[in-house]
Amino acid sequence: MPELSQDAERARAPLPFGVAEVTGPSMVPTLHHGDRLLVHYGARVKRGDVIVLRHPFQQDLLVVKRAAERRDGGWWVLGDNAFAGGDSTDYGVVPDELVLGRVRFRYRPRGSERRSPLAVVGWALSAARPVRSGRSASRRLRAR
Repeated sequence: MPELSQDAERARAPLPFGVAEVTGPSMVPTLHHGDRLLVHYGARVKRGDVIVLRHPFQQDLLVVKRAAERRDGGWWVLGDNAFAGGDSTDYGVVPDELVLGRVRFRYRPRGSERRSPLAVVGWALSAARPVRSGRSASRRLRAR
């Protein structure tokens, strides 16, 4: 299942950071459809990090998942939304060479429907946040 827009990858860019857009529900509640991500390409990944990777079976497709645990041959990755699928429970361990980077920051673009001053303040307080390790997946990681 696609998680990022196709033009999101910046692995060959001179700077190690790039912006990506989330599509799909697999990382809810941490990330939502339409969220923008600041991705640190080539960053070291540790357990609990939200990462960007190439889909193991469809490598032109980029996805965002949580690195659940290190296993032989790569990373076991999970989405924070257990009902959305499209993670290692479907395709197994993701090899290290398919892991592109770590998500550092997320922001939600302001919708055109948010016109009142109170709505703008509410958006400003919740729109931009760092993406921390192990935040929403902790319950799901313990259940596996």
